[in-house]
Amino acid sequence: MTNNQGGAEFVVVTTTHETEVQARALAAMVVGARLAACAQVYQVGSVYWWEGEVRQAEEWRIDLKTRAELARQVEEFVTERHSYETPELLVVPVVGGGAGYLDWLRAETSGQA
Repeated sequence: MTNNQGGAEFVVVTTTHETEVQARALAAMVVGARLAACAQVYQVGSVYWWEGEVRQAEEWRIDLKTRAELARQVEEFVTERHSYETPELLVVPVVGGGAGYLDWLRAETSGQA
């Protein structure tokens, strides 16, 4: 994962898991560790290339909202607890949002809440 989030203060870190139970548990751990202010968990259908073939699977996506400076910690936290050999980890910069929501996100991930 790169440390460059385009100068954004906030990012969404995305990963997936094979079951809803695993996804919700991981999301709760990340939020409980105060590495993300919130997480959204929802089912997705994935089509991907793996081990020489196209595969399809139902997965559970987790979108973790956090400060850009915590992205590396989120990556390490998720990787240490994930069952996938190569878990999806994408960091997308947040280029705008509601001021109140972004203030809340900042407070919930800075130990000031």
